[in-house]
Formats: sequence, structure tokens, C-alpha cells
Amino acid sequence: MIGSFATWRNAPITFDQVDTGSATVQVGNYLRVSPNTSGSPLAAPNIEIGLYSEKTGKTTHTYGPRWTEMSASGGRTTAIRAGVNPTKADKRNHTYMTVRQESGNQWDVLYDFNKVGSTTKQLKVVGGNTNRVDVGLEVSGPKYVDVPSLSNRMQFMTGNKVWEQVATGNVAKSVTLPACSTTHKPPSCFTTKLTDNSKFAQWTVSKPRRQASAAASPPSAPAAAAHAVAALSAGLPGTFNGVDQDALQGCLEGPADNCLATVPGLSECVVTVRVCNAGALPAGGLLEDPGADADVSAADIRARAAAAFDVPGNDVAVEAPATSPSALAADPRTDSSGDDVWTVSSSSSTSGLQRGERRFEGFIARYTPRTGALLEACWGDLCEVP
Repeated sequence: MIGSFATWRNAPITFDQVDTGSATVQVGNYLRVSPNTSGSPLAAPNIEIGLYSEKTGKTTHTYGPRWTEMSASGGRTTAIRAGVNPTKADKRNHTYMTVRQESGNQWDVLYDFNKVGSTTKQLKVVGGNTNRVDVGLEVSGPKYVDVPSLSNRMQFMTGNKVWEQVATGNVAKSVTLPACSTTHKPPSCFTTKLTDNSKFAQWTVSKPRRQASAAASPPSAPAAAAHAVAALSAGLPGTFNGVDQDALQGCLEGPADNCLATVPGLSECVVTVRVCNAGALPAGGLLEDPGADADVSAADIRARAAAAFDVPGNDVAVEAPATSPSALAADPRTDSSGDDVWTVSSSSSTSGLQRGERRFEGFIARYTPRTGALLEACWGDLCEVP
């Protein structure tokens, strides 16, 4: 395996509008690749890319994609600003991908068929060793969360650069809450369905908040989305890095797992150029909803970081944005790459953002100034990687 791919739509994720204190209430729908599991399949270094939403206050929450690298010595995570409406629950299809670099042992990470980052600490892939790919939904604080039906489609790329579905015999399921039923009612249950014959085609999963949601059918793409794509395509070049852009934008409105096989030039682009979608190029600006009316405090940020990284609150240092959040509200396009962010750090032992038995020394995290959306974080030795 030298590549992996998954796709699903940006479905609306909702949270109860109640005060949950510093407790982590979060949803992650992800593709996780463990390129070499010769030591332990559950503790192997890995790459994760997905859609994440976190409750940040009584009435506020963040929403959007990010990617994470885990190694034996630490980890790092980065919010993704590329794509069309990446922070909007507009039911648009988005794609998540990792592709091994032509030389060496590291992997490129792609979102909506464009490269957004590269790993630095993945293990060497040795022929014959087992590789693992996970597609799944992870919910923290399930009693406060409603996740509608998400249809996850996944493929992997073989060593000869051919994309394939996983054989049914190589698929295993893990569900840690009971299936929703008359005896196991929301919010402490999942609804799941694995669609396959000889190949794994789709993993459909939801975490309803109330009983009425359990029987809800997967949402379809709204008509407005199709009009938006038509307008987007009109302003794009016909071909970009060898990829037919009209065919690509049209494919993203349907089952996007077919795009690699049906869009002219796309499969070749993602393994060579890796900037393939002219309509989803990275954009600068603040990763916040301009309409959000929220000012987080230093106490809010400290409590949330302490809970997320599993460290005592009094061991967390907080540096406020250079510009006040209220001043930034006047221009929400302000760039967040400089000093206008919350910077949080600690030297305490932490498990990082991917919880497990391993502990690492210290973390650094940066959050947007007004709503406290996570921009980037690192823990352990990966904080030393430029």
C-alpha cells in the first residue's frame, strides 16, 4: 500500500446548547493510515486526516478539516484552510488522501486532491509488513452531540499505483457503543452499516442525539450546492496540471470515490504533481466564521487545552493574542499566522490529541482569537520539527 483515499460530505454536526465546563466534547470523522504496523497495530506511527468539530462554549463550536501525524516520539496537527467551504456544513463532498513520496519513507497529505502537508517521522515501509487503514467516527461527550448519517467511502493504492477497494476478508469493524434500538436509545448508541459484497464499498455511521434521529436517512446534497459548483467551474481553467476541471467539479457532486477512475488526468496528478484541484487551492485568512459572535477568554483556552492534552490546568501557560479579539472582530479576514492567536504551552507529560497509553514531554497549541478554533499543535519531539 502506497496511498489511501476516503470521501464523505460536510454534514451538519450539532451540540446541545448547555454548559459542559472544560470537558472535551468533540466529533472526528477520519481516515487514518498506519503504514507499518510490525510493532503494534494500535500503537504504530500513523497519519490521520478528517473532519472535526468541537464544542467551545455554551452556544459555540468549531468545524473543519485538519491532519495529524503521530510518531513514536510525539505528534503534530494542523488545521486545513484549503478546499471549498471547508468550515461550512454545506453537505458538499470533500476528499481525504495520503500518498507515499516517490523516494524515502514519508507521505504527502492531500485534501480535495491538493497537497496540504507532509509527514516527517513515519516508519520505513518494508515489503511483507502489514499496513492498516481506518475509516471511522470518534465522539467525545456523546450525550451532548448529534451526528447525522455520514457515508464513508474508502480505497487504497497498490504498489503499482492502482486504486482498489479493500477485500471484504480484510475488513474488521469496531463499535464501542451499542447499536441504536428500542432497548438501546440515543444518545448512547451508534447506527452503523457496512455495505459490501466482495469489496468494502461504504461505511455508514451516525450518532443520534434523540430517538427521532436514529431512523433518519442520509442527507442528500442540496440543489444550492449544484448551482455553486456550476458557478465555480465557470471561473476555472479547462485543464489544470493535466486534470479536466469541469469533470472534477462535477464528480465531486456525486460519489467522489469514482473521481480517481473517471476524471481525466486525476489519478496521474495525485501521485506526481499533487496539486490537482484549481477550485480548492489554499486560501489565507482567519480560520473563523465571520458571523460568529464569541470572545473566548484566557481561562476558557487554558481549561480546554488542559482537558484536550490531559494535563493539570495550573501547568498550562497562556499567551494572549497581540491584538484584542474585539478589535479583530472588526476585520475577520486578519491573518492568523502571526501573533494574533492564543498560544498555549506546557512542559507536563501529555498523551497528545490522539489519546493512548504513550506519554510525551510537553505541548504547544495555537487557537484563533475569537472563537478558539484549533489552528495547530505539537507534542513531544515533533515540536522540534520545523
